[in-house]
Amino acid sequence: MKKTEDEWKAELSSEAYNILREKGTERAFTGKYYQNKGRGVYTCAGCGQEVFQSTSKYDSGCGWPSFDKPMNVESVSEQMDKSHGMYRVEITCSNCGGHLGHKFNDGPIETTGERYCINSAALKFDKEN
Repeated sequence: MKKTEDEWKAELSSEAYNILREKGTERAFTGKYYQNKGRGVYTCAGCGQEVFQSTSKYDSGCGWPSFDKPMNVESVSEQMDKSHGMYRVEITCSNCGGHLGHKFNDGPIETTGERYCINSAALKFDKEN
């Protein structure tokens, strides 16, 4: 998916643009989906691709929505992120390249052992009826 930065700026809120296009982050415990318990599908706020299911969401206590796995292996891409003096795995939408958050290996051991720490502003939630 190719768009100019002007097109992205026109379509996204300033917070979503900062996160998705400039690899920003929202403050912990402030995102609209942090405590969302609804059933449904989380999509990329940039392009609408399905990226996470509510059934994989759990309360990690980290301050951001956390998931133990993506919708499927093709829905997200992973890159090494060495910014801010840390080594982390950056998670992006595989369709539009938007920054979603990071993956850590401190998730629930009874499932995948992974924690996908995702910014609420990078997501939209499609509630199940």
